[in-house]
Amino acid sequence: MFEKLKPLFPYMRRYTRTYVWGGIAAILSSAVWVFFPHVIGLAVDDLNHGVTNRKIFLYAGLLIGISLAKGVFLFLTRWILIGISRDIEFDMRNDLFLQLEKQPAEYYQQRRTGDIMARMTNDLNAVRMLLGPGIMYSLNTLLFSVFALYFLLRISPLLTLAALVPLPLASIFVQVLGRKIHERFERIQAMFSDISAFAQENFSAARLIRAFAQEQAQVNAFETANKEYIRRGLLLVQLMGMLWPTLEFILGLAMVIVLLLGGRLVIAHKITVGNFTAFSTYLVMLTWPIIALGWVVNLFERGTASVVRIHELLAEEPTIDDRDAAASLIGDDIRGEIEFRHLTFHYDHPDGTPAPAVLRDISLTIPAGSSLALVGPTGAGKTTLVNLIPRVYDAPAGSVLIDGRPVREYPLDTLRESIGFVPQETFLFSESIRENILFGAPDASHEQMLGAAQSAYIRNEFEAFPHGFETVVGERGLTLSGGQKQRTALARALVREPKILILDDSLASVDTYTEERILEELRNRMQGRTTILISHRVSTVRNADRIAVLVDGKIAELGTHDELLEKAGYYASLHEKQQLEEELAGAR
Repeated sequence: MFEKLKPLFPYMRRYTRTYVWGGIAAILSSAVWVFFPHVIGLAVDDLNHGVTNRKIFLYAGLLIGISLAKGVFLFLTRWILIGISRDIEFDMRNDLFLQLEKQPAEYYQQRRTGDIMARMTNDLNAVRMLLGPGIMYSLNTLLFSVFALYFLLRISPLLTLAALVPLPLASIFVQVLGRKIHERFERIQAMFSDISAFAQENFSAARLIRAFAQEQAQVNAFETANKEYIRRGLLLVQLMGMLWPTLEFILGLAMVIVLLLGGRLVIAHKITVGNFTAFSTYLVMLTWPIIALGWVVNLFERGTASVVRIHELLAEEPTIDDRDAAASLIGDDIRGEIEFRHLTFHYDHPDGTPAPAVLRDISLTIPAGSSLALVGPTGAGKTTLVNLIPRVYDAPAGSVLIDGRPVREYPLDTLRESIGFVPQETFLFSESIRENILFGAPDASHEQMLGAAQSAYIRNEFEAFPHGFETVVGERGLTLSGGQKQRTALARALVREPKILILDDSLASVDTYTEERILEELRNRMQGRTTILISHRVSTVRNADRIAVLVDGKIAELGTHDELLEKAGYYASLHEKQQLEEELAGAR
């Protein structure tokens, strides 16, 4: 078990001094409380020799004093030890979030969001319970049992030995049952991850599910998964239901032995009535620690299972990092020249085996301050190519360069802060329009935000909303149209004043008139900055300095709009087809 708990040790070391104070409080709490039965025993023997008000008030005062002192020290123990567990939970949650933020895009393509969320909530809570109540009750149980054993042996070693005879049964029972609890809890946590992932996917795809009238089918599937979760939970409850009653039964056996043997010792005048009363009280007071032992075992088994699951996330090293970066490079050093040098790239399957190459032997230079358009059929590798520039995915070393330096030599923050990226799939947070636009540049002024919105040709529309730029857009921008979402994402990229702007088919939901206005604004705003446009529309790319046509992962054509028309290849065919579509649309 302790091998599995090793990932927690660095966190616990941060609070060593606080743990010491918590331990002292626990020692004092148990040390004071252990005198309670002793005082009762003294009172019984003393009162047998005559009852007086003075004796009654004396022993009552002692018992009240012991109870108050125990209460104070128990409060301090709980406050300190459970407080530490909250602090460690805070540290671990921050570390988990930081670790997940560092992971590349492919990490999330191979893992379900619901599973990650389950580990950050349910599993983290189980670890907190282990580090807080688990440690606290373990200390209280151990300390009180040791102190009580001292007094029990003083009263009668023979009676103590007889009372402890059933306890090895409890130890064996706890070990066997604890192992089964651990196994069943791991299965429960795995099922909880499945349910969380299922729910998260359904909430995210709510509109799609309604569009295909699959509500009932999804409800039925969730009910089936939930039943399995409940079934596994009930199996764990069965074990827990056996644990505590069995421990109580074993303690009951000890009490029966004490009653039979202790009664004989009292009759034989080997121990006093007060000693027997104190001994019996100690055993009764040991009931909760022994029962708590079962609960602590449950906490430790649940906690160790969760530690393993959390450590899997923390131990996952990001595949894209700054290990080859030169720390001295800053964003002002980037001019914006981009070069692809004999680039061949393929994605990896989840099992680690390489897939067929998506890009093959790409060699292309984009001068700083120029514009390049990428066109080509679906699946040709256009999005993959631009994703390699900000290292959303990592290209082979030395195959992607900016200003003559491999992109891996730039710190990730420096590299990405110099790039404005508008991806194919627009994502907006459930916040105000203003917060969405300023997401990548929180220090930008209000005027800069308005300027970016103006360049994205969306300012007037947002100012016409009842709450203007303070309008909350809902989950993933639900309240905005497709075109409004794309233009919001464009404004978010422009407000950063990037050295390199990448538009990945980000005007697809915008009408041609609005598109022309936006492109005109971009030409003015991005003068002297590098721009890469991906589009299926000739109208979007025709004014770019150069146009590259990607087919099957290779550059099939490269040139200006007029040069490509003269080649009568893919681009010319696309231009001809779109012109025909426009003429047919105008004729209707």
